Amino acid sequence: MKAMRLHHTGTMNNRPSPLRLEDVPDPHPEAGELLLQVSVCGVCHTELDEIEGRTPPPELPVTPGHQVIGTVLTTGRGVSGFSQGDRVGVGWIYSACGECEHCRNGNENLCENFIATGRDADGGYAEKMTVPAEYAVRVPDDLSDESAAPLLCAGAIGYRSLMLTGIENGQKLGLTGFGASGHLVLNLVKHHYPDTEVFVFARNPREREFAMELGAVWAGDTDEEPPEKLHAVIDTTPAWKPVVEALKSLEPGGRLVINAIRKEAGDKEYLENLNYERDLWMEKEIKSVANVTRRDLSEMLRLAAKYGIRPEVREFPLEAANKALQEVKNGDIRGAKVLRISENMS
Repeated sequence: MKAMRLHHTGTMNNRPSPLRLEDVPDPHPEAGELLLQVSVCGVCHTELDEIEGRTPPPELPVTPGHQVIGTVLTTGRGVSGFSQGDRVGVGWIYSACGECEHCRNGNENLCENFIATGRDADGGYAEKMTVPAEYAVRVPDDLSDESAAPLLCAGAIGYRSLMLTGIENGQKLGLTGFGASGHLVLNLVKHHYPDTEVFVFARNPREREFAMELGAVWAGDTDEEPPEKLHAVIDTTPAWKPVVEALKSLEPGGRLVINAIRKEAGDKEYLENLNYERDLWMEKEIKSVANVTRRDLSEMLRLAAKYGIRPEVREFPLEAANKALQEVKNGDIRGAKVLRISENMS
């Protein structure tokens, strides 16, 4: 089968094509696993973090990709509940131990033995892949493959971030950065919290224009002051500056939720501008988001189907994965990007 493979990590500034298209043996499902024919796979900023070394080291060589939609080709021994032709999704969570306190409480995203799809196990930048059956999620019939794929990370992590803000309907929400996750959160808020106004901070004028098109009440640059204080802010950027600026915009008791695996080191000097009295006092909070759970995946898919949420998507062929990733790195992000690998067989 064909797969885009990563053999070495390093900055894409010096290596704009880090993935190689290769012929590799077809995988075979072990006990408890599904073998999938991959239809589409979303392209995520997390792949950049993986390629450039900001995540824990991947198991090299590896096939990236963790927003996977595919159909079941066959099942391994002991699998029940799935049949050939079923359409499923696979997110960042490939597996967890299932036994620790976090797993028992439904927080398998915090498991010490968390296995990440496309980093610790081969992912969806390939024609086929395997996944433990208990970590595959069913895709609602009225979601197309290309619409469902970004919901498995950009959508699910956005959903988890939104839940972690603790926001109530009618309170004011800020979004810093407006890529794949931000535009899905804005769409979700419109339906789930219809009286909540959304304020968007983004460096790119095109992102600010896009946010206003989707219903934001205000969009400004990262260091602009919004017209009102905010009850919560979700940060989806790889930088530190938006964190400091967002804290200035919070109401007393407000919460900043940081949705990023790692922050890049290039602008750490902004942390020196953090002023406790101005930025953190009055019971403001900072909370991070770590990975996603299976419930996050299923719930985001369910809500997207219920509310008619569909990401804006641009498709690329599998062999153009490097081009798609380079556009993400350059900030050329309107909606989400997906790799079209095969047609849905179901």
